[in-house]
Amino acid sequence: MKLYFADTIFSPIFRRYFFYFDSYPLVIQIAIILTTIAITATIIAYGSILYRRYSGWKRDRRLAKLNPRIDDLITDTVILNEELALGTPPEKIELDLSGFARLKYRDMFVRQALIDRIMHYRKNFVGDLGYLLRQLYIDLDLEKDSVKKLKSPQWNKKVQGLVELTALDMQISDVNILPLTNSKNRELRAEARHAYIKLSKNEPFKFFDIATEPLLMWDQIELFKIITTNKDIVLPNFARWVTYSNNKSIVSFCLKLIIHYNQTEAIPAVIKLLDNRDHYLRADAIQCLGKLKVEEAEDKLVSIYNNQPLNCQIEILKALGRIGSGRHLEFLKSEFIRSQDFDIRKNAARSIIKHGALSQNMLGDLMSVSSEENQLILKHCMNPLIKY
Repeated sequence: MKLYFADTIFSPIFRRYFFYFDSYPLVIQIAIILTTIAITATIIAYGSILYRRYSGWKRDRRLAKLNPRIDDLITDTVILNEELALGTPPEKIELDLSGFARLKYRDMFVRQALIDRIMHYRKNFVGDLGYLLRQLYIDLDLEKDSVKKLKSPQWNKKVQGLVELTALDMQISDVNILPLTNSKNRELRAEARHAYIKLSKNEPFKFFDIATEPLLMWDQIELFKIITTNKDIVLPNFARWVTYSNNKSIVSFCLKLIIHYNQTEAIPAVIKLLDNRDHYLRADAIQCLGKLKVEEAEDKLVSIYNNQPLNCQIEILKALGRIGSGRHLEFLKSEFIRSQDFDIRKNAARSIIKHGALSQNMLGDLMSVSSEENQLILKHCMNPLIKY
């Protein structure tokens, strides 16, 4: 039996280097072909690695010569600008670009190096110097390079463009950035959302309306940091997304923002969320009500307690402790005594203790009648050094 594929593709090659290749058994022919493919693939892989390393070495070597020249020009043009030192408003200063012309800044490699160095300095300077660095970026037409990256079909180029435009506080039209906030690529999606919140002046949370991809935990942490540190951000009523959004991660994130900004006007929407089918969202809603100390929600929380999974029950116990009205101390005592679950007893005990003076007599009674294990739980929860 002949290996026809080998005959048509590989036989001419092997006849030249291997005599009587056609006379070899089929197994030997296959082994020779696979060995040749493996060797060729290995050579290509090593060649690619060597080429990348050589390219990186050349790039680093070129940057080692170029960056000091760029730094000197930025220092002379912006940081040590004489007009700025004399008190001239930065918006009236015309920057001298003659030194940059000698850099041959029309070369794409040089332009990228300029962008990177301007971004580096922009991270360290604010106020008038920050304004002049941004103006230098604009005067050198570097903005066009970043916008061009934003339109690239490659996701990593898009991310690079977003990072550059965001770092220099350049405006990006909604048409260009909004579709990226819902990209299938996680890194591009996250960077676009960060950029949109940071750069949008009117509706920084508009992408919440169209988001179908989830907000992962790390994305939520990064977004929370950007939102809470941006003093000029326009805050909406986050109850809007708690009520209408079908994206569970958006709802969960909005609940965290409601807590942080103490949006008491969102309380009715949060209470309605207690009827949601998703028990993770219910747990987040219960946590939100507890941290906002919503007394009117206590009766509802106690009434639904027995029908909830463990995570929601624990959040209800915590919420009753955070609210601390004292109206449901007997309920907490009952759960502490009768429950066989350690987490239930621990959180019930902690919530009783958080009532302070209202629960002093109850704590004394519990210590006298509880089992040895429950006494240990109470003593553990009384330790002020232990945080929950």
